[in-house]
Amino acid sequence: QVQLVESGGGLVQAGDSLRLSCAASGRTFSSYAMAWFRQALGKEREFVAAISGSGSRADYVEFVKGRFTISRDNAKNTVYLQMNSLKPEDAAAYYCAAIPTFGSRRSGEYYYWGQGTQVAVSS
Repeated sequence: QVQLVESGGGLVQAGDSLRLSCAASGRTFSSYAMAWFRQALGKEREFVAAISGSGSRADYVEFVKGRFTISRDNAKNTVYLQMNSLKPEDAAAYYCAAIPTFGSRRSGEYYYWGQGTQVAVSS
């Protein structure tokens, strides 16, 4: 069982940066690949980025490449999403999720989810 708690969301202006954190419980954190998804109001949840258990591999959706960076600190059981050059269209609830194997962008395949943290971006 893995419990995930996101933090770091807030209201920023376009062009600003935010760093989201996701703290995980349990002693098996490094055995899980982690991902960030987001869901804007009235839209479906979408994949943003994922990172392997060791942190050696990462995957990004095209529209965040070069702006967002996913990382993890296994000693702290925490995964991060550094978001730079934020745009109004990045506004959404951001969720972290855990899966045993790296490589999936499908939300339905993820085992554990956090409660989400809200990001708002003003133009």
